[in-house]
Amino acid sequence: MSRPSPRPDTDTTAVSRQILVAGHAIIVPKAPPGLYLAATPIGNLGDITLRALETLAGSDVICCEDTRVTRKLLDRYGITVPLSPYHEHNAAAMRPKILARLAQGGSVTLVSDAGTPLISDPGFKLVREACAVGFAVRALPGPSSILAALSVAALPTDRFFFEGFLPAKEGARRNRITELARIGVTLVLFESGARVQDSLRDLADILGARDIAICREMTKLHEDIRRFSLADVDAQAAQLETRGEFVLVIGPPSEDTGRMSEDQLDALLREQLAHGSVKDAVAAAVELSGHPRREVYARALALAHKDEPE
Repeated sequence: MSRPSPRPDTDTTAVSRQILVAGHAIIVPKAPPGLYLAATPIGNLGDITLRALETLAGSDVICCEDTRVTRKLLDRYGITVPLSPYHEHNAAAMRPKILARLAQGGSVTLVSDAGTPLISDPGFKLVREACAVGFAVRALPGPSSILAALSVAALPTDRFFFEGFLPAKEGARRNRITELARIGVTLVLFESGARVQDSLRDLADILGARDIAICREMTKLHEDIRRFSLADVDAQAAQLETRGEFVLVIGPPSEDTGRMSEDQLDALLREQLAHGSVKDAVAAAVELSGHPRREVYARALALAHKDEPE
């Protein structure tokens, strides 16, 4: 899909610095020089802070992934600041222009299409280069699909690991899930509707009967949150509405889980043997399965020999 052309960075047209809140116009001051990272709604346009609105209206330019998406937010609150696209395809060319504007004392706000900038979105290199030069960089916290999903998942939140998107190809995905199985805390993943059912089955096959919360379309009109055990994934996945965006929250292994079953151990070893040596497979399986090394080693040798072509 082609992206709309950016408005000129050198636009010096006077901007009406105001926001419309509940039908009332509020005049805001120009934002001090620097780079601002403003969190924007992940669905419901009402989920934005007053500070973010004031900074957006007070900026010289707003850099965004897609001007059409951000324009909907600005129109809702009567903000008329120029927009300039900043996404993975043009970031290398746009960074010098943004840094030049900051060097001239400008105020630039970076937003993503939804949520907190830089979280699975462009922006890291811009922030790094701005900091290296010494420009002020300020975060305007707000909506995050990760934290929203964690808060309603009914799973432990004292420690969690954010993975982002799993690999699209099955082999790489299953290999990565096997690596994630070593992390004994709550896992948070993003997934698309096109792959969510396949990913759920791979997660169940490798992680076992962990609890999961599937959070679809967070804060949007058709928000749907389902909580169940991965042991029931076949029945649940078949009934799942796959349209929309998903956050998967997976609980840590239960303390009373004990050893893996022999079938689970064999599945884990086969997964490891498909991507590495017997030695590496045994090391991973011993750590994850609760079985003694001697037993795991003997089983790995048997499976390696069994799976050899005749």
